[in-house]
Amino acid sequence: MTSEYFEQLWQAVTAGDEYAAGDVVVSALGAGIDAESVLLDVIGGVQHKVGLEWAANRITVAQEHAATAINDRVLAALGYVLPRPRANRSRVAVACVDGEWHAMPARLLAEVLKLRGFRVDYLGAQVPAPHLVAHLHRTGPDTVALSASLATRLPAAHATITACQAAATPVIAGGAAFGPDGRYARLLGADAWAPEARAAADFLTSPLPRPRAGHQPLDDLPHLADQEYTLVSRTSSRLVKNVMAGLEDRVPSMREYTLRQRQHAAEDIAHIVEYLAVSLYVSDEELFTGFLTWTAEILTARQVPAGSLLPALDLLRGQLRDFPRSQAMLDTAYTRLSDTLTQ
Repeated sequence: MTSEYFEQLWQAVTAGDEYAAGDVVVSALGAGIDAESVLLDVIGGVQHKVGLEWAANRITVAQEHAATAINDRVLAALGYVLPRPRANRSRVAVACVDGEWHAMPARLLAEVLKLRGFRVDYLGAQVPAPHLVAHLHRTGPDTVALSASLATRLPAAHATITACQAAATPVIAGGAAFGPDGRYARLLGADAWAPEARAAADFLTSPLPRPRAGHQPLDDLPHLADQEYTLVSRTSSRLVKNVMAGLEDRVPSMREYTLRQRQHAAEDIAHIVEYLAVSLYVSDEELFTGFLTWTAEILTARQVPAGSLLPALDLLRGQLRDFPRSQAMLDTAYTRLSDTLTQ
C-alpha cells in the first residue's frame, strides 16, 4: 500500500511541489498506513531514490537539492501531526558526525525513536565532537546515535566515538559511511551498529552498557603508526596540484578545458586523494577501489571518459612512491578499474 504513496511523493518532490508532497504524507496517514512506514518507506524511500537518480544523471544537482529540501520540510511538518506516545524509554542524543551534512537519515531515526517512546535530543547535521560532549555532560543521555553517510567522515566519527565513550556514554553508529555490514563501526570502537532506523530502534530497546575505561583511539588502528594517513591528508592540496599538472601532459585535451571543467577535474582528484586517505585510516583497500568504481560510473553517466581516472591514479602513485600502503592501494585500484573499463 505504501508504494502508491511513494510514487505520489516522488512525483511531488520532482515537480518541486511542496504542498502536494505534504498532502501525500497526510493522506497516507489518513489511509491507515502506520506513521513509521510513512517515515521510512515513503519519505525515506523517496529520499533514497533521489540519490540514485542523481547518481544516474537523471536529475540535476539543483533538482536533488530541491527534492531533499521538500522532504525535509514535509518531515518537519509531519512532526506536528504524528502521534506522540508517552516518553517512557531511555534518552538518546541523535547527531551527525562533524562535516556530515546529510542529516535526513538521522532525522528519520529521531522521529522513529520518538514514535517508540524514547526521549530524543535531535542535534542535526555536522555536530563537532566538543559540542556533542558538552551536550552529554549537560543532559546525560543514555546513548548517542551517531550518523555518517560519507566514508570520508570516518576519522571524525572515530574521534567522536572516543570522546563520547570518554564521557561514559555508549555510541550506536549508523549510516552508509560505516559500511553495509557495519565493519567500520566495529573497527572504530562503536558500542553497536544498526543498518537502518527500525533495527536501531529495536536494538536500543535494551540499554547499551557503559563504555570501558582507558580506551585509546590508537588501540583500534595500530596501522596508523606508519603516519601514511597523516602525511597524505596534510599534503592533499599539493598532491592534487601536481596530479593536475601531470594530467595536462598525459591528456593533452585537458589544455583546452574551460575553467569550470578544470575545477571539476580538480574536485574529482581531490576526492580520490580524500578517499585514499580514509582508506589508509581504516586500512581497507576495498573502500578505495569501491569509490573509484563508483566514480567511473558517475563519470560515464555524465558522458565524461572514465578512462581519465587511470592516468590520475598513475600520477598519484608517482607522488607517493615512498608510501607502501598507498602504493598497494593505488595498484589494486588501477588494476580493478582497468578491468572494469575494458569489460
